[in-house]
Formats: sequence, structure tokens, C-alpha cells
Amino acid sequence: MRINHQPTGRCIAGRVVLANTFLTRLRGLMFRRSLAPDEALWLRPCNGIHTFWMLFAIDAVFLDREMRVVKLVENMKPFRVGKPHLAARSVLELPAHSISRLELKLGDQLEAIR
Repeated sequence: MRINHQPTGRCIAGRVVLANTFLTRLRGLMFRRSLAPDEALWLRPCNGIHTFWMLFAIDAVFLDREMRVVKLVENMKPFRVGKPHLAARSVLELPAHSISRLELKLGDQLEAIR
């Protein structure tokens, strides 16, 4: 699966892993060494994240039900707890600095392509 930016069609993440069970969301990116530049973890459902037991910083893109960006967290370091966002229904975890590199902004529309 991949995640694209609408309406430009620009690829946000070409290799997306869906974490949609309690255990896959709980494990998340714990103990992984890194994420490739085109890789992401999509936590669904989810409106808050932590980086306990993670070995690297991440960017987090909080999405509402329609996959609109409602919150952006850049360069979240390991062993931190993020503040939940009540409007969010899922969170896309990307490599650190992806938000600025991809020029993502609040209100951007994303789409999942299988």
C-alpha cells in the first residue's frame, strides 16, 4: 500500500505497513532501527502516539476520517508521549523531517492506494 497527496498525486510513502490490531498498534515501530525514506507505519484507529522503546525520531501525521491532515508533529524523539488529537482517526508515522521535506500542511488531503 502507498499514501499519496491529493490532488497532486505526489507519493508521501511508497511502502506503508498498516497497524490495525491492538498488538500491531502497540508494537508499532518499537525496537526497529530505522525507517527508509519511502516507508511509513499507518496506525488505524489511533489518535495519540508514544515513542517508548523506539531507537529513532519520527514525524507523525494525524488524519481525520476523510484522511485530511489535522495535526503534524515533527522530529518526535524516542521515549516521548504525544498529546492526543480528538479529531484524528489515524496516524501516519514517517521518518524524521519528512513533513518539511514533503511540504505537508494542515488541511492537506491524503489517499491510500492498494
